[in-house]
Parts: sequence; C-alpha cells; structure tokens
Amino acid sequence: MEPNKTNGRSPISWVPTLYFAMGMPFVVLNMVCVLMFKGLDVSDAQIALWTSIIMFPWTLKPLWSPLLEMYKTKKFFVIVTQIATGCIFGLVALALHLPDFFAVCIALLAVIALSGATHDVAADGVYMATLSNEDQARYIGWQGAFYNIAKIAATGGLVMLAGVLIKHFTGDVSTLDATAAAIAKRQGTVMAWTVIMAVIGLIMVLLGLYNAKFVPADHRDASAERPGFKETMVELGNVFVDLFRKRHIIYYIFFIILYRFAEGFVMKIVPLFLKADRANQGLGLSEEQIGLCYGTFGAAAFVIGSILAGYYVAHRGLQKSLFSLCCVFNLPFVAYTLLAIYQPESLWLIGGGIVLEYFGYGFGFVGLTLFMMQQIAPGKHQMAHYAFASGIMNLGVMLPGMLSGYVSDWLGYRDFFVFVLVCTIPAFLITWFVPFTYPDKK
Repeated sequence: MEPNKTNGRSPISWVPTLYFAMGMPFVVLNMVCVLMFKGLDVSDAQIALWTSIIMFPWTLKPLWSPLLEMYKTKKFFVIVTQIATGCIFGLVALALHLPDFFAVCIALLAVIALSGATHDVAADGVYMATLSNEDQARYIGWQGAFYNIAKIAATGGLVMLAGVLIKHFTGDVSTLDATAAAIAKRQGTVMAWTVIMAVIGLIMVLLGLYNAKFVPADHRDASAERPGFKETMVELGNVFVDLFRKRHIIYYIFFIILYRFAEGFVMKIVPLFLKADRANQGLGLSEEQIGLCYGTFGAAAFVIGSILAGYYVAHRGLQKSLFSLCCVFNLPFVAYTLLAIYQPESLWLIGGGIVLEYFGYGFGFVGLTLFMMQQIAPGKHQMAHYAFASGIMNLGVMLPGMLSGYVSDWLGYRDFFVFVLVCTIPAFLITWFVPFTYPDKK
C-alpha cells in the first residue's frame, strides 16, 4: 500500500461517488428519458431513434481516450465532466417548456453523452492509476455496486418520484372536460419532469464538488512528460493493427454484435410498451408502477442473476457455459411476447416479466463480458482492446435500437415482440459455433 497515492484518504471515500456519477447519466439517457418523452407524447419511432443515436459517444470513447493523456490530469476531466453534466441537465429541465422541446432536449442530451463518455474514461483512469493492484481488487465490488445503485436510483426512485409529481401537478381533473383534462395532464407532466431533471443536475453538481475534494490526483499525470499528438496517434494506430491481427477477430466482432442484437431492439421499446395504453397493445402502467418494478424486484433480480452466473461459469468454465448463458439472456423476450399477447392486468405478472428480464440480463451478460476479457482482450494492449470490444458491443445495441421504434410502430407491440424472438436466432447460431482462442483456466 502506498498511502500518498490517495492523499491519505481511504478509497471508500471516493470510489462509490465516482462510480455513482458514472452510472447516473448513462441510465438517465438510455432509459429514464425514454419514459419522459413518452409521457410528453413523442412518438415511439422518434424516441427510439434519437435516444439511441445520442448514446454513440460511449461507442467512440476509445478513439479520444488517448487524447486525455495529453492535457491536464484525469481528476481534472472527472470533476469538469461531472459539474458540466449537472449544469446541462439543468438546461434540459428548462428546455422542456419550449415549443420545440424535443429537438433542444436531444441536442443537450447529446452533449451530456459526450461528457459522460469522457468521464467514464477519466474515472477508470483515476481508479487504475491511483490504486495498487491489491486495492483495485479490494474495491472492485464497491465500484460495481454503486454503478448499479445509480441505475436503481434513476429507474426506480426518480421514475417513481416522477409519477408522484405528475399526480401532484396535474391535480383533480374529474370535473374537467376531456380537452381541459389533457392540457392539465400535459402541464403536470412537464412540471414533474422539470423537477426530476433539475434534481439529477443538482446531484451531479454536488457529486462534482464532493469529488473535487476527495478524489485523489494522479501525480504521475502532472509530472511525467506527456506524449505528443503524433506519438499518441501512432500508438492508437498500433492498437488497432494489433487488434485486427488477433485470431478469429472478425468472427468475434460479429459475435459481440449479434449476442445482444435482440436486446438492442427491445431496450427502448419495453418501457414504452409498459406505459402505452391497453387500447394501443400496451400494459398501461404509471410511472410509479414502472419505477416500483424496476427499482425493487428488477434490481434484486439483476444482482442475483449476476452473482449466480459468476459461480456458474467458475464451476463449468466459460466454453461449456456460454451457450446456456446466451439462452438465459434471450429468455426474457419470450416473457414480453406473452405479456404483449395476453396483456395481463396483474402487476405481479407484469413485475414477474420484468424480474425475468433483469435476471436474464444479469445472468447472460456475464458470458459476454468474460468472453471479451478472456478471448479478445489478452495481449499487449489488453485494456485498450477491451475498451474497443465494449465500444463495438454498444454499437451492436445502438443500431437496432435506432430502428426499433419504426419496427414497433409498423408491427404493433404484439407482433414486434414476435419479431424480436426471430432476431434471437443469429445469437444462438453464432454462440453455438464460436471458436475459443484461449482455453479455460482453472
């Protein structure tokens, strides 16, 4: 242990807040904003398309991550991006009141995505540069836990709060005619989401101010001679060349993309399906009910699925386990197809489908993560190649996500989920035949 590397502060004082700040913008842009725009009567096609496009910086972040080594310190980028993200969320809250609110909000959210992706690179850099290998292993659990706590807080707590605020700001509409009631509901929804976006902005600014004091500086950044732009670009090129020299790499790239292909279609549509009216083949849930299901039972199922998958793979080995992990990962799409066909009113049945989704995601995603770590990343540029694999994975989810709203509008929710079941076939085929470069290690 080298206490001076963290300025004498325990990592427990900054690792949780650092990774909470990493998780919050990602899940708000990826999911919470989907529900917000649905409540403001934006079409499913527009929601799915634009909330997918703005996630592109998380795919491209490996391309500009070397540039962060050339200027300032990693801590500098962490603090600046957290505070900037918070301020821009405040602007989103104000933009909701504009006539062209959707276009303005998407533009602001795109800037948040760029800031958030840059923050992720810098935050991981701080974690690896200031902690010893022993401490990195010791606090990895805290890192993952608080990243997921941010997801729970956003999709559970904040969405539930939005539902409560919508009722509060809308007020009693029983005495109003249909037109006046619709106007009141829209105004209440705008006010509710204004508060939610402002709260998210405040949280991010407070995290930035806290982390400015507690996150340790990477002193090697400040003292070491920085690489020039030319050297940085040459090294980046070498990383690319080395990646594409790896055995089976083209197959592996298609595997990464197709493993989550079906999930890419449903990721944006499921929240829209849960909220849509029953007359439109939806389930008609309120924000409170969606927040309850996602933030409690869904979160617990995700954690349980992830933990069980870890033990399962450790016992059997990844090569023997990968196809079964793929099967569990795609199982939730059967549940959503049944929900779309039968449209049950019981929150227990609907919640059961959400629990199955989160359990399957937690259980099956372990297989893809370990495959990228153990079959793609090993070699001279291990960290960079893992980052590129993660970027390709995000691209594989983003592309079908962009189209999902149009397909859903064309087919309707019921036939859309049947279509998604067909989209799982490539994942099963490519997983069954995927070759392993490195044998499983005990």
